[in-house]
Parts: sequence; structure tokens; C-alpha cells
Amino acid sequence: MTAIPLPRDRAALAGWALLALFGLFMLGASVLPKPAMPPMVTDGMAALGWPGFPARPIGLLELTLAFLELWQRTGPLGGVLTTGLLGGAVATQLQAGSPWMTHTLFGVWLGALMWAGPLLRDPRVRAAP
Repeated sequence: MTAIPLPRDRAALAGWALLALFGLFMLGASVLPKPAMPPMVTDGMAALGWPGFPARPIGLLELTLAFLELWQRTGPLGGVLTTGLLGGAVATQLQAGSPWMTHTLFGVWLGALMWAGPLLRDPRVRAAP
């Protein structure tokens, strides 16, 4: 296994910073609240039409996907799988009639942030057709 080289250009450094920001957001706002099942999680999911929402397995899935995305070797796979998860979040918000720019498209904004990191840090992603 080879060590990940330190970024030598500003684009790669910005890519790592964006991925770190994405990872911190996923851990702090999405993964960590789910095991504790506070009322904001259960009430929020019930309001979206998901009563009895399996929050703990979804939190574990989000944690796994975040690690896949942050590890450079599996980053593209993690990105594709996380994009699917975010697409489901957009569909849920759309079905619930949530506000368009702040709630429904939040998964799109988060996905754009997530993909900007690998795009800047990894020449393989930039070279993809």
C-alpha cells in the first residue's frame, strides 16, 4: 500500500479541504444524531412520511459511505453510492412538499460539495469521461 502524497498544488489542497468539510458535516449533522434517536430525528422523519424510520442502520450506512468517500482509493465508489443516498433524500423532501431551495435541493448542494473535493484533488476523476 502506498502512502497518499501530500498535495503540491492549490487545487488538490482545496479538494482535500472540501472533502474534510463534507466528512465533518456528515459526521456531525447526519451520523452522530441517529444512534441517540433524539426527538428531532424521530419527529423530523415522521413529518417526512417515515414513521418508524430505521435511523440507526441509516446512520451506519452514512458513516460507511463517508469513510468510503474520504479514503482516496475508494473515493469514486463512495461518491457514487453517496450520490444515490442524497438522491433519495432529495426525493423524500420533494414528496413531502418541503421548501425547494433550503430543503429539497440540500442534497444537491451537498452532493456538489462532495464531488468538488475529488474533482480538485484527484486527476483520475478529472480525466473521467
